[in-house]
Amino acid sequence: MSAFVILHTVVSILPIGFGFYAYIRDGKIDPRNRVGMLYVVTMLAGTVSSFGFIATLGFTPGQVLTLITLALLVFGMITVRGHWRNAGYVQTICLSTSFLLLMVFASTETLKRVPPGEPFATGPADPSLIPVRLGLLVLYAIGLGYQLLKLRAANGQHRVTVQPEGPAAEMM
Repeated sequence: MSAFVILHTVVSILPIGFGFYAYIRDGKIDPRNRVGMLYVVTMLAGTVSSFGFIATLGFTPGQVLTLITLALLVFGMITVRGHWRNAGYVQTICLSTSFLLLMVFASTETLKRVPPGEPFATGPADPSLIPVRLGLLVLYAIGLGYQLLKLRAANGQHRVTVQPEGPAAEMM
């Protein structure tokens, strides 16, 4: 393995740890705290470094997913300050989906190499990866649903009621 491959692998493993730690500690990836920001920074570094493989592998479906991951990270970060309506929802969906894609990449790359000599999968299109990906999708749906319900409950507690003024108030 080249130094670049080793560097990319190390940098790409870090957000897995930060993401799991953020989910365990906070129930979500929140870039407003240190762990969430470390997730975003290392995820960005791993994502950008994966473009270095274009020279040897060409532009693959993996690079398309990498572009989607970059877009998710950007939208997740744009909404940190709440400039968009329902920013908490957009941020949660974007960062959780980026974690799902990270886990798809990580599980695929791992299962193409393990066990040594007779790997579980021959490549990213191997049908034996379908149950793994479906399992990740189920965990993603459960986790995202939980996060959105938690967010909805938190937003409901802080809801401000505005009393109508003028002719509309008189009609009530």
